[in-house]
Amino acid sequence: MKNDTQLKNDVVSELEWEPSVNADQIGVEVKNGIVTLAGHVDSYAEKWNAEKAVERVSGVRALAVEMDVTLPGLSKRSDTDVARSVESALQWTTYLNKDAVQVVVENGWVTLSGKVEWGYQRQAASSAVRYLMGVKGITDNIDIQSKVSVAGVKADIESALKRRAIVDAQKISVDVNGADVTLGGSVNTWTERDLARQSAWNTAGVKNVVNNIVVSW
Repeated sequence: MKNDTQLKNDVVSELEWEPSVNADQIGVEVKNGIVTLAGHVDSYAEKWNAEKAVERVSGVRALAVEMDVTLPGLSKRSDTDVARSVESALQWTTYLNKDAVQVVVENGWVTLSGKVEWGYQRQAASSAVRYLMGVKGITDNIDIQSKVSVAGVKADIESALKRRAIVDAQKISVDVNGADVTLGGSVNTWTERDLARQSAWNTAGVKNVVNNIVVSW
């Protein structure tokens, strides 16, 4: 097991290795395996990539993000321009119906709302917006309106976990309440934790996933 000093060194090295992140602008603190990122980044995409870089490091138990997005002069856009870019991106990079997702932009922060049928459609909408110039953050309020019965959702998720060869699948609990799924238990890596979450989202009938799985070392 890594101590906090070793874990911090690994996190800093991973951030420095990630080409989409300016590690010099990001401060890293580690306490009891919990990593806190602070500082200023130039885009929402950089902030997101920094979070993903930390999640790749073994030994990270949890992540707290206190970074601000401060857009440089050339990246600043009016809310109107950002809204137009978001609508175009959704139209050109997703298979969503034209009016499926509504867009509101305030001070560079994008709020997505509307109704879709599947979790992957909701994720595709956020992915389409993430790298647009002028975006400072995203709030995803898109609702999933399933036409599929949620009966058997728990069995579907557990089967998916086994198919994906998650080592500690037996340690993961799946609780289904209507169309809401709560995952609990523990796994060894962030990759396994993310696979469990994806397995839940890819199951027909699921509208919301709460991932309470703990990464244990």
